Amino acid sequence: MLLTVLVLLPAAGLFLRVLQENSKQRDNVQLEQDGVEYLTALGPLISALAESQSSALQGVAAEPASVTAAVARVQGVDERFGEQLGTKTRWADLKDKIAKLPKVTGSDDKVYTAHVEVADLTIELFDVVRESSTLNRDPDSDIWFLQEVVAQEMPVAVTAVSRMSDLANRAAATTGKVRAGLIVQFGYQALKVQEVVGDLTNGLQEAVDNTNSDTLSGNLVSNLDSFRRGIEAANRGANLGGSPNVSTLVTAQSTLQTALSALSGVILKEVSSLLDDRSSSLTYKRIEAFLLFGIAIVLIAVAALWTRGRARQAQTGFTEQPGEASRDLSVQVGNGNPYGGSNSYDSVPGYGEVPNYGGGRERSGALR
Repeated sequence: MLLTVLVLLPAAGLFLRVLQENSKQRDNVQLEQDGVEYLTALGPLISALAESQSSALQGVAAEPASVTAAVARVQGVDERFGEQLGTKTRWADLKDKIAKLPKVTGSDDKVYTAHVEVADLTIELFDVVRESSTLNRDPDSDIWFLQEVVAQEMPVAVTAVSRMSDLANRAAATTGKVRAGLIVQFGYQALKVQEVVGDLTNGLQEAVDNTNSDTLSGNLVSNLDSFRRGIEAANRGANLGGSPNVSTLVTAQSTLQTALSALSGVILKEVSSLLDDRSSSLTYKRIEAFLLFGIAIVLIAVAALWTRGRARQAQTGFTEQPGEASRDLSVQVGNGNPYGGSNSYDSVPGYGEVPNYGGGRERSGALR
């Protein structure tokens, strides 16, 4: 019993450590999946805010329907995951500012600044979600690059292209120092677009090179091509070094928003699929650990019973049987008669045969 306990305790300790690590990894995967769902809702919001900015600068005070739908969707995921992701307070503040955007009146600078503030807060919310969900610390290279693209570079690309188009529109309607200042801002956003697009493309390439997914490369190709065409159109409209082409920029903005929305959907779907595969693998390992621990217990019990049985058999083998000592003693400690009689004359050897035991004297002549 003591041997059984000494073997079972380390096995149980090892099993518990494996189970705790497995549970920790499963909880982390679930947290990342919650983050992916939150990011899926934030993607349409950043595009809707870009549309709202353009509409407001054109004098449309009403909130676009796309903003209303996007806010409702983010509100839904925040109610489910906001507590564990730590987004409730930040989202409540952002939601309040979005609701106030249609009430912002005055100069274009005031309207533009209000929308820029809201868009920047939305980009910060992207960062909070990917950090709180630990997506930005994922151990797999493909997931890490994909989350970097979809949660950091794509929102910046959407807002930068939108600001390029709106700044070009405003510059076309002004002159003098105001126009010069707007052109400077436009140039800054154009350079940011080029930088972000380069990082985005490199990140997607790294993800494809380091993934085990059979579908990632194929799903990215068509959407990435549409995105690149939109970027090329935006670069033509930007016309760095010359006057921006407003109509080309507006078309490029629309194309890019559609392409980025589709690309974002593909990336998030792939990330979710990769996390599902990891979750399934961890579940299999959990079941495997339980089975191995159960088998170990059975084997230890069988070994203990077998060892105990062998010990009993060995103990029984050392115990003397009844009468065994007297029989041994009669043979070894006799009175000199090897024939087992009560005295030396109970059994007489054949005539003429006189055994001599231990050098004793021969029988008397009368007996002969």
